[in-house]
Amino acid sequence: MDSATIMAVLQSSLGQAEEAARAVSGADLVSIGKAFAMAIAIGAGVFGAGLSEGHAAAKAVEGIARNPEAAPVITRTMIIGQAITESNSIYALVVALVIWLFL
Repeated sequence: MDSATIMAVLQSSLGQAEEAARAVSGADLVSIGKAFAMAIAIGAGVFGAGLSEGHAAAKAVEGIARNPEAAPVITRTMIIGQAITESNSIYALVVALVIWLFL
């Protein structure tokens, strides 16, 4: 390729980039804002639930290691507690879906 061809290609690609930058509308910015809001809602909701469920499982294993006869009771209580904790993650998902569909 000669230098004129290279310059023509660069100018056309830069022109397309300028057109693409000008083509961003308010609706695009709203979609980007929705995506970030959904990510924050899911991230915040799942982070706490994940930490607390891991902590509960670790403490249940500790309890079973100390008292193996109580394993069924400890396991049942842990599963019920984790199910309740997991509902927070489901609420975060619902909030994210509401953001996406209605805002």
